[in-house]
Formats: sequence, structure tokens, C-alpha cells
Amino acid sequence: MTSEQDKTASSDNDAREVERIALQRKRSIAIAVCLGLLVVLFYVATLVKMGGDIAEKAGS
Repeated sequence: MTSEQDKTASSDNDAREVERIALQRKRSIAIAVCLGLLVVLFYVATLVKMGGDIAEKAGS
């Protein structure tokens, strides 16, 4: 290989690496959002199961 071909191959590898990191970041953000929504869903379900007057029950 000539040095010009090495530079082109290196450039292609760098572009692929940047694309891979971008996809990994998007995937990580999507997983974090889903996990956050699941936490909120469990929290709301717990409040509904306990009832709306939980503060009054705790005070008496």
C-alpha cells in the first residue's frame, strides 16, 4: 500500500468509528429515556395503588 492508500483507509476507519460512537450514544440515550419512563410508571402505579389520600392516612 502506498501512503495515500493508508491515509484513505485510516480516514474510512475514523469515519466508521465516529459513526459507531454516534449510534452508541443514541442507543444509550434511548435506553435511559425508557428506563426513566419505567421509573415514573412504577411511581405513579404505586401512588394509585396506595390511594390518593396517603397523606391523610399517614397523619392519623
